[in-house]
Amino acid sequence: MTGMLHVDTEAVAANTRRLAALGERGLIAVVKADGYGHGAVALAHLALSNGATSVGVTDLREALALRSAGITAPLLSWLNGPDSDYSGAVDECVDVALTDLDQLRAVRRGVRDTRAKLPARVHLYIDCGMARDGAAPTTWDDLCRGARQAVAAGEVQVVGLMGHLGCSEDAGDPCNAQARTTFEAARAAVRAAGLCPTTVHLGGTPTALNLPWARRATLRLGAGLVGLDLTRSGLLRPALTLCAALTSVREVRAGTGVGYGHTWRAPRRTRLGLIPLGYADGLPRSAGERARVLVNGAQHPVVGRISMDQIVVDLGTTPALPGDRAVIFGPGTVGEPTVADWARWAGTLDHEIVTGLGHRLTRHYVPRSDRCTT
Repeated sequence: MTGMLHVDTEAVAANTRRLAALGERGLIAVVKADGYGHGAVALAHLALSNGATSVGVTDLREALALRSAGITAPLLSWLNGPDSDYSGAVDECVDVALTDLDQLRAVRRGVRDTRAKLPARVHLYIDCGMARDGAAPTTWDDLCRGARQAVAAGEVQVVGLMGHLGCSEDAGDPCNAQARTTFEAARAAVRAAGLCPTTVHLGGTPTALNLPWARRATLRLGAGLVGLDLTRSGLLRPALTLCAALTSVREVRAGTGVGYGHTWRAPRRTRLGLIPLGYADGLPRSAGERARVLVNGAQHPVVGRISMDQIVVDLGTTPALPGDRAVIFGPGTVGEPTVADWARWAGTLDHEIVTGLGHRLTRHYVPRSDRCTT
């Protein structure tokens, strides 16, 4: 028996339309990590049908998988190293991000190996202050000159300029102003090098929601499409509901130990329900006995340690039978816990919960009225 993930297609559509309306120059729908656990292909189709103008993923493997699945829209991949095979990206018309000269050289080699001998479509990626992916400002002029040489050789088209903000969850953080200065300086250097990217974009969801100045560029975001919003703006609808059927219900005496190590013992006579989901399915073990689930209209605590394949809940006196539905999380509209609740219980962020959901879970794409309820 497996759990069921219900993806609310109406929520994804509404979120995409709302976010697309914020921007002035289009929306790149990011569907990395299997669409934040919601299914990359389905999420891409939904977003493109509701205002997104293109799609983004991290690496070429994800990009080429989308092409194989029939996604024909403009497609960007930005996290690839100099050892990547860029010929497939050129042949499949996948844009790639450039962060250094080694990567540029690899892209140029890939162009020479392509069937069509077309130039690679590239986005120059500036590090706006996170010190991770993106070109350091001290190397930016060299990258622009190298890109210009590759354009002159007919091997590259510079179609984009991109950056990312690391502090946009707090609109007033001074890092945002510093990032803006860095990005605008990078943009000026690109123009000075004679390059004319048609798409200028910043990510992600907090940037779009919190920083009006950033909306003048193309928006690039993914979490908001499925209702993940670390700004807690209340503007977006969570799209995911996880539920499973109780496999057994048993009555136990006071003092009965539950699970590995008997970290919880029944304080009274009670009834326990078994749910066939565990940390192999993405329920964080660190949520421990803080977590709760909804069964027959009431929340009940998870008791004992979360196991690989199962959790136990204390049903108390709530009537329940094997086969009854337990809602692990959902949008919170009928009293069930949310992804944000599970993230809080586990001491992490919402994104880690949804991207950790396992492949044993069956995904269903349904309108809101058809999602799992009890």
